[in-house]
Amino acid sequence: MTHDARSLPQAFFDEIKSALSEKSWSIDPEEISPYLEDWRGNYRGHSQLLIKPASTEEVAIAVKICAKHNIPITPQGGNTGLVNAGLAHGEIVLSLKRMNTIRDVDPLNNSITVDAGCILTSVHSAAEDNDRFFPLSLGSQGTATIGGLISTNAGGVAVLRYGMMRDLLLGIEVVTADGEIWGGLRGLRKDNTGYDLKHLFAGAEGTLGIVTGACLKLFPTPRTATAWLALETPEHAVDLLSLFRSEAGDTVTSFELMHKSGVELAAAEITGCRDPLPNELPWRVLVELSFADEALAKSTLERTLEKAFESGLIADGTIAASLTHAEEFWKVRESLPLVKRGFLTSVNHDISIPVSRIAEFLNECEARLKSDVGDVDIFAFGHLGDGNLHYAVAEPASAERPIIKAQAEHITDLVHTLVTSMGGSISAEHGIGLLKRHELPDHKNPAELETMRRIKRALDPQNIMNPGRIFTV
Repeated sequence: MTHDARSLPQAFFDEIKSALSEKSWSIDPEEISPYLEDWRGNYRGHSQLLIKPASTEEVAIAVKICAKHNIPITPQGGNTGLVNAGLAHGEIVLSLKRMNTIRDVDPLNNSITVDAGCILTSVHSAAEDNDRFFPLSLGSQGTATIGGLISTNAGGVAVLRYGMMRDLLLGIEVVTADGEIWGGLRGLRKDNTGYDLKHLFAGAEGTLGIVTGACLKLFPTPRTATAWLALETPEHAVDLLSLFRSEAGDTVTSFELMHKSGVELAAAEITGCRDPLPNELPWRVLVELSFADEALAKSTLERTLEKAFESGLIADGTIAASLTHAEEFWKVRESLPLVKRGFLTSVNHDISIPVSRIAEFLNECEARLKSDVGDVDIFAFGHLGDGNLHYAVAEPASAERPIIKAQAEHITDLVHTLVTSMGGSISAEHGIGLLKRHELPDHKNPAELETMRRIKRALDPQNIMNPGRIFTV
């Protein structure tokens, strides 16, 4: 359900204008416009009112007025989402961007408390200034906000060691659907006093309330060792991950798998991006270890790579000689989602599969696609360590006629059906939003879906919080 912004009652407008400062709302179409288009240009929303509060109290005031008039709200962070969850389609837009204060850093408690509108790089900087480390890292970190990252339960490249966003969450501050403020910003690792409510809002995509602040885990600053490897098969990559976990344990922070074709496209299209080890081998792995001691990190990496060479798991590799060198490796990985033909004009999937079945999936899915659809190009990359693949099906460069667009639905159904049959998920880290809502019932247990609906009805009985995302009520 969405509401046409043109039907908003004048009494509602009058109350908003009276209760909030002039800087905290806008009806200027030019000012609202950037909040209504996603960063890839795939979706366009519509709304006549932008709420831009500067404090949690202003959020609560706005939500109370919306609840009184039954006006739906779409909360928005950095607008870097990929499933059309954060764009208003008739709802009012409530942007958290003005709420961007670092409230507190507690190095002894290894925690940081921030506004929801803080961008991820600001959290990284504040942690570094206190000789601490916040591990969430992803390509949109210069724009993505903490509130949005919590609401989507963001993943990134370090999930293997540190977990998803909900695993980095100590406490949370939320404005509920009736405009009450739940101040749960406790920096405790242990608090067994009933339901752990913060986890309801992590991954809820703004459908249960508005995250306005968070207390996050920090860690001692790690010393890293990074390698770029070339290998023959995804089976070798899975075995290589197992070897690294055996030799280095939980110090394996990142283990990223990339196909040569995607790396070559990134090198051709993205400024400053190049394959650190050009060769004809079809697969690349970027692995990073984190220790308290740099020498120990490097020696462990070198020892493991020697065993990998001896067992034939890798055919070539190079170790980063400096932080700058490692950043060049990561530049390639972080550029892959920006490659136009590979990931911007193709049929894309954000999936997770048990690590043990990754190779089977890659082989089986490509065979089925080429049998059912045609000679498509496959661009696959992702966080092999946690089973998350970004799987793009693209038009062949030599195609004489378009085949992808007409079969997009069939392609996605084929990919997702195989994923589900292998015990996987059709959304690993991007969420459901509006994009995958119609598919969810085919891949989710009915009892699980109904339980989610019951939670939604209980916490948002008027259905004003980002209505229609994930599922309809």
